[in-house]
Amino acid sequence: MRRVLWFVFRFLVGFVVVLLGPDSAGASDVMFSRQPQNQTVTQGNAVRLGCAVLGLAEPDIVWRKDQTRIYSTDQMFLSLGELHWETFYSVRSVQQQDGGRYWCEVESGGQVHTSEPAWITVEGVPHFTSEPVDLSVVAGEPFNLSCAAVGPPDPVEVLWWVGGEQVRGAEPSPSTLHLTGVNSSVKFYCEAKNSRGVSVSRTGTVHIKVLPSAPVLLKVENLEENNVTVSWTPGFSGYSPLTSCSIQVSGPASAPVSGPVRVRVLVPPHRVSVSGLRSHSVYSLRVSCTNQLGPSPDSDWINFTTPESVPMVAPRNLTFDLSESQLTLRWAGLQENELQGKLQAYKVQWSLGSETQEPLLFKESWAFLSGPSRFLNASVQVSACTSVGCGPWTRPVLILPEPVSLQAPRSHLWSGVLLGLLGASVLGLMVAFGAHRRRKHSHFGLAFKPVTSDSLVSFSSARTFSRTQHPPQVNLDSLGVSLELKTKLEDVLIPETRLSLGPVLGKGEFGSVREALLKTEDAVQKVAVKVLKNDITASCDMEQCLKEAANMKDFNHPNVIQLIGVSLQRRPGRLLPVPMVILPFMKHGDLHTFLLLSRLGEKPYTLELQTLVGFMLDVARGMEYLSNKNIIHRDLAARNCMLGEDLSVCVADFGLSKKIYSGDYYRQGSASKLPVKWIALESLSDNVYTTQSDVWAFGVTMWEVMTRGQTPYPGVENSEIYEYLIKGERLKKPTECRADLYEVMHSCWSPVPRCRPSFSALVSQLQTLLLSLDSNPQPVPAPLLYVNLQGQGAGLPGQGAESRHTWTQSHDWISEGSGAALAIGGDYRFIMSSCGEEEEEERDEEEDTVINV
Repeated sequence: MRRVLWFVFRFLVGFVVVLLGPDSAGASDVMFSRQPQNQTVTQGNAVRLGCAVLGLAEPDIVWRKDQTRIYSTDQMFLSLGELHWETFYSVRSVQQQDGGRYWCEVESGGQVHTSEPAWITVEGVPHFTSEPVDLSVVAGEPFNLSCAAVGPPDPVEVLWWVGGEQVRGAEPSPSTLHLTGVNSSVKFYCEAKNSRGVSVSRTGTVHIKVLPSAPVLLKVENLEENNVTVSWTPGFSGYSPLTSCSIQVSGPASAPVSGPVRVRVLVPPHRVSVSGLRSHSVYSLRVSCTNQLGPSPDSDWINFTTPESVPMVAPRNLTFDLSESQLTLRWAGLQENELQGKLQAYKVQWSLGSETQEPLLFKESWAFLSGPSRFLNASVQVSACTSVGCGPWTRPVLILPEPVSLQAPRSHLWSGVLLGLLGASVLGLMVAFGAHRRRKHSHFGLAFKPVTSDSLVSFSSARTFSRTQHPPQVNLDSLGVSLELKTKLEDVLIPETRLSLGPVLGKGEFGSVREALLKTEDAVQKVAVKVLKNDITASCDMEQCLKEAANMKDFNHPNVIQLIGVSLQRRPGRLLPVPMVILPFMKHGDLHTFLLLSRLGEKPYTLELQTLVGFMLDVARGMEYLSNKNIIHRDLAARNCMLGEDLSVCVADFGLSKKIYSGDYYRQGSASKLPVKWIALESLSDNVYTTQSDVWAFGVTMWEVMTRGQTPYPGVENSEIYEYLIKGERLKKPTECRADLYEVMHSCWSPVPRCRPSFSALVSQLQTLLLSLDSNPQPVPAPLLYVNLQGQGAGLPGQGAESRHTWTQSHDWISEGSGAALAIGGDYRFIMSSCGEEEEEERDEEEDTVINV
């Protein structure tokens, strides 16, 4: 009957449309001839909704569910007449998410027409509206669990499972489970059931809150003169959010922030800035984080050194002494905490009238200036300088001659009397000494030759022909060194009688290296002994030698040679003994000789690339250790690296070799000889030595290793090195050297010191290279682009016979790139040496060429 009525309705509608005509469609009202109907369907079955529109030609009928448009790729439209259309929405397998309110709509003339809504109700097993979630609780404290599910069909009941066991019976949904507390982690879930079946929720976990673990990956993100920014990664939170972290800072006792000081910050972020630090100081920092239960253990300490700054105060007590021959200036040096950095020099600024003169630089807290007349009526000021800059100036001091005293004639008379007494005393001592020498000569005759340090001494114990007299004990008091130096060396002083000197292993301008036997309580040890020459009498040379031995005392690294002890050798007819530095005996000698023998010896042998890179890595590790202890080597080269029995390399001769060996050295003015082919540009120009200048020398040492002992810069004289380097020239790539290895050594020769890699970075790069040698060869990195200094354009290294590595720096890069020169300025001809001699630019007659820097 319903179908018959439907066909009658369709006939009447069509008849009306025919009578009115097509043009009447736009004027007639749009109407829905069929509305969607409510349906209840079992989950998994099909469902279909229909909708028909009358009054529009080809309408766009849209289906919506809960305000959201439904996009269907298989929606079809059926024509029921000229202005009558029908469409359907169907779901083949209904699921719970398909349930909801549906309707259709169509737009006409800017107006949206909407059908009556219809509900699709899906019957099936319950579905969860609230499932268990993970919880974190304090052990033993009560807590609640909740679960909710709905049909249809209803009613829905909930069952709880905790730790694999059912707790309580079924109860209506939603359900809340109250637990009095647990002491260990436990899992739980709930079941929901109705007449259609049972649904199981997700499994949740109850975690027991514990103390957090220590933070990890502490790193310094930003380091400035007086503050540091540190970040870290939190450790395991202990199932409880971290609320704050405590930062412990420890520094020098004299610093504003001395250890330990704790700073508490809220987190996140896991980052903190600590201010109020002292410049150029070593600090340690660690972190502990707190959750609801309490703090975590402390992380590992992270160490950092704040950058240098300019001195905070001016030197004090500036005085002068004016005589006919010179002007002497003296002032009080600054303390370490006042310098805020490493002292580079004291700058003396003087002005005559209103005209300021060229400043002078001095290493010590005094200055001897010749030509005192040019300083009369001059105003003098002094400032201390670090590599960052110079600090405040002292108050100006006016240089005026002393007033003439009426007692001058009487003063001259007393001076004459004193000089006469002094001359008589010296003459008496000379006569007494001559008589003593004649007695010794008449007693022994000329039977014995004088003993020298180069004489071969038997390895047997020393004996004496005198049964009644014993040689006097030689100690540090006889040298007249400072109390501080005596204290450092007392525990490493070895009596001379325990040493038996053997053959000479090497000689130099200032001394020799001997093989020796050192007697201990229960054994005899072969050692190497560095002995100063007998004709070296300057106390400053001896004290400098002992100071550097004292610095070696605390070295403890497998790639840095260690000090065994210091001994003092008696010298006949001399007041001062000879210092002897006792070092371990290295079986394979120095690295340079070892490399030369592998190539030019009577029985050449092959050294694999892995072995050569291993040598470089050992040297880099040793230099990393020294640089971390703020020690500058100043003479790093293959000849100053020693090979042990297992072919491990030890860095040696730090600070000593410059006074022992003389090969490949060049004398600059009247200063000490310099290894110019290993020296960095800034050291050649302004005599400034830093860790970055050691990195330059390390690059040259890498080149020595790869060429197996060749002399750097073949064909370039010592006197030409500075001009050669300032043009941008560098050591060429060795024939069998990998491109990536050459890039590492080439980076050590940047004209800007701060652009060179640190020794820590070099260790990391060489370790990576060494690992790559055991695997497939890595692709050669793309060549770097360099700009020619002469303005000939850009080119790639290795392209053409004239291509070379250069830098985009002007010819005066040293004045721009050297931190010390930039900060200090002034005339470097007056920088004082450690022994009090002016390092003036004088030509040394013993040398063939002179570099004028």
